[in-house]
Amino acid sequence: MSIWAGLGLGRRLFVLGATLAVFLAVLALARMAGGPQMVLLYAGLDGRAAGEVVAALDTRGVDYSVRGDSIYVDVNQRDALRMALAGEGLPSAGGAGYELLDTLSGFGTTSQMFDAAYWRAKEGELARTILAMPEVRAARVHISQGPEDPFRRGETPTASVTVTTANGTLTEEQARALKHLVASAVSGMKPQDVQVIDTVGGLIAAEDEAGPNALGGEAAQRAEEIRRRVERLLAARVGANKAVVEVAVDLVTETEQITERKLDPQGRVAISSETEESSKQATEPSPSVTVASNLPQGNTGAGAGGQSQANDTRERVNYDVSETQRALTRAPGGVKRLTVAVLVDGTVTIATDGSQSWAPRSAAELTDLHDLVAAAVGLDESRGDVLTLKSLEFSPLPVEGTEATSGLIPQIGPVDVMAVIQIAALALVALILGLFVLRPIFASARAGGAAALPPAGAPLALPGAVAAGAAGEALTGEIDTGFALPDLPMVDFMAADAGGGGEQEDPATRLRRLIEERQAETIEILRGWLEPEEERA
Repeated sequence: MSIWAGLGLGRRLFVLGATLAVFLAVLALARMAGGPQMVLLYAGLDGRAAGEVVAALDTRGVDYSVRGDSIYVDVNQRDALRMALAGEGLPSAGGAGYELLDTLSGFGTTSQMFDAAYWRAKEGELARTILAMPEVRAARVHISQGPEDPFRRGETPTASVTVTTANGTLTEEQARALKHLVASAVSGMKPQDVQVIDTVGGLIAAEDEAGPNALGGEAAQRAEEIRRRVERLLAARVGANKAVVEVAVDLVTETEQITERKLDPQGRVAISSETEESSKQATEPSPSVTVASNLPQGNTGAGAGGQSQANDTRERVNYDVSETQRALTRAPGGVKRLTVAVLVDGTVTIATDGSQSWAPRSAAELTDLHDLVAAAVGLDESRGDVLTLKSLEFSPLPVEGTEATSGLIPQIGPVDVMAVIQIAALALVALILGLFVLRPIFASARAGGAAALPPAGAPLALPGAVAAGAAGEALTGEIDTGFALPDLPMVDFMAADAGGGGEQEDPATRLRRLIEERQAETIEILRGWLEPEEERA
């Protein structure tokens, strides 16, 4: 109470305000420490799914906290709530599926309405299947299926898939898997008819697609495979990290169709053969020669007749010129040109004195390495492939970063952020309590104890001081208005000192002696003189 009475109005208000603030801070921390620990239940839900989850939590009377697109619940109830909500189909992912067909009735449902509901259900089921992937956070599937028309044939359905990943983008392997998933679920659809779009990476082209993006990825993959193959081959001879290999693969990007027809005039092929044979035979009578036949009127008799026979054979053979026809179709993806650059480090020789000398590899060794690399990459100089192999000295690579060393304090496991925040808040409150509340009070108490006048000697009559009967109270150093100076005894500084042997004491010496004898009183008097000037400043 004496300390409180010695404080001014401003200090009293400050102490009351600081005490109230500290009390409220400690009360809030106590409520935070004693309250439930909130952990993440669901995050990244769309508005409709989050609203359904919040409505289910309200129905159960569960305390929850919504922070952005995340829902937090008590750590002791999280697992049970997830199981219960999953049993109710919450949160709904990818929209409705085949349950849409359950709401359709045969009466009043046209074929167009059923087809639209069927494709909506198929899109929802595909989205649910895609969301089963741990890397995918959201997915939408759109299938373009026109109305069935018997007069339109050859039209295949197409689809597009939009995904949002938790971190990063989809890889080409994952995109190809999604293409085959959607194409297999829709009759008549091919994987080439499905496009996969990542919300971060944009359009993702799989390796089986024909296009600049797909060919660029395939070229990079082939170059990387060739590079690893050559580095593994050179490491067996020159050592690890002693060879650097760079490969550039130029692929064919256009489709080429070649039709070739070759005629050989030197070669003949019989295509047909025709043979014709004819035979002719004739008999003619001839007159006999006698004496009677030579007489003018002699009778001639009939003699023996003549006979003739003729045979004719003809053959016709048709020949054709030898001909070769060939049709060749070249699809994109073939190697058009291959460029390989190999840099090999030389040999280092250590002398007897410890000095090191570098020397390039011999020409014979470089020739052997050139032949090995050419065989490994399948070099074909006829198509313009180039292989360059050089032996040059390697420069030491600078070491980036700093080495991680263990400190005096061992590493701690996973840190609870809320616990750290609570500890920091308690430390801050304790610091404020010590600096702005306890320290001024203790300082005032020490000032009051130092200002108490000792009983030795006669008390000094000062402005604001207490009377002679209350010499034990502390001096405040403040000047009261309207005070009356008491009768002060005259001090004769020229009087002889009691033990001075009759010699007069110098006034300055006597003043210093009095200050040394009563230091506490002197300090309080000076403080009382200075404090009003500081307050005015």
